[in-house]
Amino acid sequence: MTSSPLRTALGLMSGTSLDGIDAALIRTDGISHVETGAHLTIPYGDAFRAKLRGCLGGKGPVAEVERELTELHADAVKRLAREADGIDLIGFHGHTIFHAPDQGRTWQIGDGSLLARLTGIPVVFDFRTADVAAGGQGAPLVPLFHRALAATLERPLAVLNIGGVANVTWLGHGDDDVLAFDTGPGNALIDDWVLSHTGRGYDADGTLAASGTIDQDVLARLMSSPYFGQPAPKSLDRDAFDPSPVSALSAADGAATLTAFTAASVARSAELLPEPPVRWLVTGGGRLNGFLMDLLRRMLGTVVEPVDAVDWQGDALEAQAFGYLAVRSRLGLPLSLPGTTGVPQPVTGGRFSAP
Repeated sequence: MTSSPLRTALGLMSGTSLDGIDAALIRTDGISHVETGAHLTIPYGDAFRAKLRGCLGGKGPVAEVERELTELHADAVKRLAREADGIDLIGFHGHTIFHAPDQGRTWQIGDGSLLARLTGIPVVFDFRTADVAAGGQGAPLVPLFHRALAATLERPLAVLNIGGVANVTWLGHGDDDVLAFDTGPGNALIDDWVLSHTGRGYDADGTLAASGTIDQDVLARLMSSPYFGQPAPKSLDRDAFDPSPVSALSAADGAATLTAFTAASVARSAELLPEPPVRWLVTGGGRLNGFLMDLLRRMLGTVVEPVDAVDWQGDALEAQAFGYLAVRSRLGLPLSLPGTTGVPQPVTGGRFSAP
């Protein structure tokens, strides 16, 4: 493939964990060249996080929350722009409030036109709709960025992103050997449990879970979900799993069992990979949960490391990916493949808004 000019892109991600906004600068041709730059995370305040949580499922004052979400993203852009000598393009994921590809629907709130006006920078947004309209799952979209980053790493390789939902990218020996899908729950069920039982937003380093005992009977009930028997590619909504089987457990035992649910669903997903990976690289907030990482090593029986071990920026990776995908969108290049979303043929995506 012929090269294209390098562009400076600023990627923005608001993930299903509801933590806040990740923003990251990259220089890329949208193909194989990636230079990473400065990044930052701006946590959501408790009041806005509660409002955003109230919109999940497409409920609540969506228009009001969408405007506030967009204004918060504009603030993030302005802060990070001080680190750049000009920005050519913004990749604005927005925030997923509803994802049901089996119904042909996915909904990310975030007003790309407003963001372009507020920042004075062109914006690519609405990345998932075209894939779903073409028959794909609309997720995950980060695998092609993983492929670009992993060009020199030994393969087969698995890149596991543990956000609110967990997803895996499997990279085989050939450039087109890419398979990706949502493995199951990530941090969302754990975070919701910890918030309701302790008032804290997450289980730092898995310390609460580590103090509890995994209830194997409850874990077996959780793992009986028909989702795990479906072929890949496949994707999930944040609230696809019913956590009620853990409701009678103590705070610590519930955290331990839900953390084991995330790890066990990843281990089950390994059965769907074409060839066992030589190692798993973990990104997202889950890589900072020591109890979860230990469970993954035990259940997968192979090398499991945070992406920081190969000098990737684990806190910025998804934001970087949407900067990369924004450039690909402007070039008319695919954002998804049959092996990443199940779309019948490679498809581009994203809508463009000039300031």
